[in-house]
Amino acid sequence: MAEGSNADWMGSLAPALSTFPLAHLAIPGSHDSFSYWVDEKSPVGPDQATAIKRLAKISLVKKLMKKWSVTQNLTFKEQLEGGIRYFDLRVSSKPGEVGQEIYFIHGLFGIKVWDGLMEINTFLSQHPKEAIFLDFNHFYAMEDQHHIYLINRIREAFGSKLCTMEHVENVTLQYLWEKSQQVLIFYHYPLYQEYPFLWPGNKMPAPWANTTNVHKLLQFLETTLGERAQHGTFHVSQAILTPRVKTIARHLIRGLKNTLVHRNLPMILNWVKTQKPGVMGVNIITSDFVELVDFAATVIALNDLLLEGHQAMTKS
Repeated sequence: MAEGSNADWMGSLAPALSTFPLAHLAIPGSHDSFSYWVDEKSPVGPDQATAIKRLAKISLVKKLMKKWSVTQNLTFKEQLEGGIRYFDLRVSSKPGEVGQEIYFIHGLFGIKVWDGLMEINTFLSQHPKEAIFLDFNHFYAMEDQHHIYLINRIREAFGSKLCTMEHVENVTLQYLWEKSQQVLIFYHYPLYQEYPFLWPGNKMPAPWANTTNVHKLLQFLETTLGERAQHGTFHVSQAILTPRVKTIARHLIRGLKNTLVHRNLPMILNWVKTQKPGVMGVNIITSDFVELVDFAATVIALNDLLLEGHQAMTKS
C-alpha cells in the first residue's frame, strides 16, 4: 500500500459520485481494526473462555495468543492514509482497574479507546472531505456507566464532526460536506437511543462466515449480498477467514497471518475485483492485514463502475 496514496480518495472521487448514498459506494474497511498492538503483559481479556484465561498464565501462551490476536499491522493513522474508512471495534473495561477507562480488545487488551479516537480525529481534521464509519459492535465487562463514559469520550473527541442519525439513503458525501460532518458511529447497545449521534447496530449488518475455507467464504459473501436489504442499511462484506481451535493448535507458532491470510488473500482479492457497488451490490468490504495486497485501492476502484453506469444513464 503506497503510503498516503489513498489519504484523500473520497474527496478525489468524480463529482457525480459525491451525490450517491454512501450505502451505494464501495468502501474499504479493516477487521479488528485496532489490533495492531496488544499488550501481552496485561491480563487476558474478558472476551476469552475460562480455559484460555487459565492457560494464559503461562507467558509463552500469551506470546502465542498475540500471534492470533493481531489481525492488522497498521496503526489507525496508517490505515486511514491507506484508504481504510470503516473500522470494526471491540472494546472492554479492564476488570479490577479503578475508574471507567475503556480499551480495545481482541483476546489481549489493546490501546485506550481515547488514544485511538484522538489519532483518528487528527487525521480527519487534516482531511476534511474524508468520512469514516466507526462500528462499536462488541462490548465486554461494561455496565451502563462504562457506556456513558465511552459515549461522552466519543462526543468529546469528534464534536461537530459527528453525523446525527438520518435516513441511510440521504447520507452522501455532498450531504456530509455541507454539514462539515465526517464520522458515523454505530453502537450495538440499547443506550444508542438516547444519543442522536449514535446509529443503531442494525443499520450496519455484517454477516460473518466463520470458516477457514476460502471457497465457503466466497459463497457466503455472494449469498449474503443477494439477501442484502435494498434500502435503509449499509452492508459489510467480511472477507475474512476465522481460525478454529484446531487450526490454532496445529499452527501455534506461525499465527494468523502466515497460516490463513497470506495463502488466501489473492483469491479474496480476485473476488473483490469481480464485484460492483450500488443497490444490492457491495458496500463496505473488510479484510485482515489490509496492507498485504492492494486491498484498499482495489475496493476504491470499484466506484469507477458506478460512474460508468451513471454516465451511460445520463447519455441515454
